[in-house]
This record gives sequence, structure tokens and C-alpha cells, in this order.
Amino acid sequence: MPVDWNQLIPTRRSLLSRLKHWDDQKSWQDFYDIYARLIYGAAIKAGLEEVEAEDVVQDTVIAVVKAIEGFEYQPEKCAFKTWLHAITRRQVANQFRKRQGRGRLLEPLPPRDAEGEPVNDISDPASMALDETWEREWERNLLEAATERVKRRVSPAQFQIFEYHVLQDHGVVETARALGVGATKVYLAKHRVSVQVRNEVAYLRTRYV
Repeated sequence: MPVDWNQLIPTRRSLLSRLKHWDDQKSWQDFYDIYARLIYGAAIKAGLEEVEAEDVVQDTVIAVVKAIEGFEYQPEKCAFKTWLHAITRRQVANQFRKRQGRGRLLEPLPPRDAEGEPVNDISDPASMALDETWEREWERNLLEAATERVKRRVSPAQFQIFEYHVLQDHGVVETARALGVGATKVYLAKHRVSVQVRNEVAYLRTRYV
């Protein structure tokens, strides 16, 4: 039976629509599970310490809560990735301001400026590092999110083989010996799980993120 992807992952349009109901805890938990790791990783790559990066995650989520009501899902004008990047970048800049004692923090990000364009007007050089890592972090987060979702669908034994062999980069013989399985089983697990991960990434890339 073919996989019904729509039953596995909500479209980004539906998730963003549900996020406008601030008391929809399930949708906000979905948002946090998918994007918190991305925001944290980007903040670390921008040069912040772990505690500062955790604050960026918290402050970014709060900013999204405040601004989501006015955000319109129009990918041709402002992709969600661009909008979330702008919010995260502002919060990274705020952390550098706090560190340097530079006074008043940047105001929360509105959904759009007066001309209807995405707001991305931070000139703080310290936050510019985020621009260089955001795309890489976005892609890495996409792969990790896809892998985590596939993990929930395949058998624990099959994913264990895939994780040990592919994710942890152990050879076929070493994996077979360590896990007590035949080499054929290692090859099959690699192929089957890899195909599902690739399909999941493709789906997320076109429909969700």
C-alpha cells in the first residue's frame, strides 16, 4: 500500500493556519519540535553560547506567537523560511546587544512592513553570521526531521542497523558483527530506510518547510 504522506505530515499552510490559534498546544508543539533545533543550531553557528542560543529559541518562539496572526502564507512574496530567518536573526542580534551592553533591544518583528515586503532590516554586523549558516542549518534540520519521522515508521531493529551503519559511518562487516546480523540485512536496511528518508526530505522540501 502506498504511503499517504498527507496523513503523516500536515502541510505548512495548514500548520501555519492552526498556529494562529494561540491555544492550539498540539500545533505549537509540532512547530517547536521541527524548528527549535534549527533556531538553536543557527544561533550557535552565529557565535552565541549555549545559554544565549537557548534564549534565542525562546525569544524567537515568543516573537512568532506575537506575529503569526498577521503572517500571510504567500511563498511567492515571502517564504516562511525567509520570515523565520528574519525573526531569528533579530533575536540573535538582541543576544549580542545584551552581551555587549548596548542598551535597548530591537522591537519584536512585525509580519511585514508598510509596502508588504518581508522585514529584514537588521544592520548589526554580529548577526550577519547567521545569514551565512541559515541555509546550511535549514537543510541539516530538514534531513534530521525527515530521519526522525522515518524512525517512527520503520522497525526498531531496521533503524538500529541504518543508524549504526549509515549515520554513525560503520562498515558493513563491522555493523553486521556488532549487531549480530548478516551483511545482506545491513544492505537491505540501508536501502529501505535511505529511500524513505529521501522521499521524506523531498516531501518536506516541497510541501512543508
